[in-house]
Order: sequence, then C-alpha cells, then structure tokens
Amino acid sequence: MARSGKPLTGEEKSVYEWQLSVAGFGEEGQKSLKAATVLITRVGGVGGAAAYALAAAGIGRLVLVHQGNVKPGDLNRQTLMTAAGLGKPRVESAARRLKELNPRLVVDAVPENIGEDNVEDLVSQADLIIDAAPLFRERFLLNREAVEQDKPMVDSAMYELEAQLTTLVPGKTPCLTCLYPGDPPGWKRQFPVFGAVAHMIGSLAAMEAIKVLSGLGEPLLGRLLVADLRDMSFRTVRLQRNLHCLVCRESVK
Repeated sequence: MARSGKPLTGEEKSVYEWQLSVAGFGEEGQKSLKAATVLITRVGGVGGAAAYALAAAGIGRLVLVHQGNVKPGDLNRQTLMTAAGLGKPRVESAARRLKELNPRLVVDAVPENIGEDNVEDLVSQADLIIDAAPLFRERFLLNREAVEQDKPMVDSAMYELEAQLTTLVPGKTPCLTCLYPGDPPGWKRQFPVFGAVAHMIGSLAAMEAIKVLSGLGEPLLGRLLVADLRDMSFRTVRLQRNLHCLVCRESVK
C-alpha cells in the first residue's frame, strides 16, 4: 500500500532520523506515513496508545472518533487524557496531547461514536482504520464499511491481561464477521483493564498500520496475534475465511 508523498523537510529528517535507518523503511517509508490518513475509533487505552505511536512516527493525519467527556475512571489507562481535562471532551484532550508531541500532525477530532449515520463518511476519509471500539456493534459497522470501501483495518482488543490483534484486508483476509458472526456472549461495555495491557496492544496496532502503509515487513494478514500477559505468552493463530460470510463473500480477489 506504500505510496510516495511530498518530500521530507529538514526538520522531519531530523525528528525521524532514528527510524529512517530501519532496513526496508527509509525516506520512502517516511513519505508514505506523511501522506497517509488513519481513522482511529476510539481513543481510549488501546486507541490512544495507537494514536500516540503514530503521531510520534510521523503520520500525516489522524481522524479521532470518540464521544463523551473525560472521567476519573479513564485515567488509569487513557494516556491522552489528563486530570486537568476531567469533564471535557475526550477527543479535544487527545488532539491537544498529540499536537504537543507532533505539531506537524493534522488532527480531526470527531466527538461522536461510530454509527450508521457517520461510518461511511468517516471511513471514506482514511487510508487505514484502527478499530479499538469496546462494542461489537461499532466494530461490525466499521468492518462492513471497510469491506465496502476496500480499506484495510487493524482490529485490536484486550480484556484483563489478554489481548488480540489482526489486520483485515478486503479480498485478501477473513473479515471481522468471518471471525465473529455475532456479538460474543456476555460481552459488556465495562471490563477489567490494566493500562499497560491496553498500551501494549495499542502500540502493536500502530506498528501494523505503519507496516501496511509503508510496505514494511509482514503484517498479520490472515493471522491473529494472541497475547496473555499473565505468563507473557504470545502466539499467532491462522484464520479461515467464511466462504458464506454475508459481508465479504463478494470481495475475494
């Protein structure tokens, strides 16, 4: 998916000099990030960590989607939120923190959650989606629209000390509905969270996005990364496409 963007400025070469020396990345990879737009929903523990890592890496534009104001319970894991921002919109706090880190970054802060009325427009603005929504209703909407618009999506999730990550590319990999035909039983909006687990999988989601956008390495296509931090075990599981999937069965390439 790598594409050539505008030349790097002297300032950008100075800021990103350490990652420019990564084998297979270089200036062309950096230009691809500079030219790219990533949609992140939502920007809590997982999504916020992904947004921060992408901002540090030099992504050109982030579209941040998250409704609601900062609450005390957010502060154990949402590193883009601060105590000073309590009671204020989450996306405003996130945008401010990201711009402090990278003033060259374009941030579009959308104080909404993904729904039927906005998903088509928001996905159309992005080159890649990072899905960190806690509700499967939102995840399924993003998945459907990503397949419809032929956009790659990095799906990241965690629960307690466990985390999962995969990259979905329409026509090349199973889609989210292939993996989860419906809401997992017993899933709730609020669940046990350690910030360190959320940050870990969020950072890995950002790395997947960087790889897809720049052509670096091998993304988790058709593979699911499963991590359990109780014993620090990591494994990958091969994923199978559902040939009868109502969402992606027409997208095979």
